[in-house]
Amino acid sequence: MDADELVAAVARDPRGTAIFCDFDGTLAPIVPDPPDARALPASVDALGRLAATCQLVAVVSGRPLVFLAPFFPDEVRLAALYGLEQRNDGESGRHPAAEPWVDTVADALAKAQAELPPPILVEGKSLSLTLHYRADPSLAPVVEAWAHEVAVRTGLEQRPAKMSVELHPPVDVDKGTTLTAWAEGARVVVFAGDDAGDLAAFAALVQLRAAGVTTCAVVVASDETPDPVRSAADLILDGPEQLAELLDQLAAAAAS
Repeated sequence: MDADELVAAVARDPRGTAIFCDFDGTLAPIVPDPPDARALPASVDALGRLAATCQLVAVVSGRPLVFLAPFFPDEVRLAALYGLEQRNDGESGRHPAAEPWVDTVADALAKAQAELPPPILVEGKSLSLTLHYRADPSLAPVVEAWAHEVAVRTGLEQRPAKMSVELHPPVDVDKGTTLTAWAEGARVVVFAGDDAGDLAAFAALVQLRAAGVTTCAVVVASDETPDPVRSAADLILDGPEQLAELLDQLAAAAAS
């Protein structure tokens, strides 16, 4: 499916359309310091317009809800920490199965801050943590080995991400399970992402397509985009700016 076909599909059935977007590298350009990341204003505007006409518009991210919420209007549903935290119609909540792991995550965070050398950035997210090695990619093996030891010892789940490693509670929640649950009843489903954490969502699109749903896997590519992610794409865009342009086209089509 190319961009024109996607725009036409949304124009035909906006009320049956569900649109999901990742945050970092998709709506927001990658930046050296993760707290400085900001969604492009044009994308935020387009998502708000789409939310007024589509069945569902959602941001599904590894970021915590406290980070994501200020950027998006209440009409845009949020799945933070891959779905462990959610905001729906302005109401926020946590996945109950993750609550028993709060102390374990906090202990792992303190251990990471004490043991991992600079310039590794340790980012605590209450229900998970991310270990960033973008400032020195040669430290990737150090981060991966440390995370593996902690995962084996604590039961936390290790997940790869762009220039980072994540540790999550072992709860069966990811971008794929979230997309599948929230896209129920939709006839057109779109997911835009850029990294390994998005592969579960792309796999969920394949299952929906087999069930007769019109789907589009949009990969927002960069030099860091893993090959398996590129291979999952129906449509490849060159960075968040091109996604902003596409979202604007979809919003115009949905409102027409």
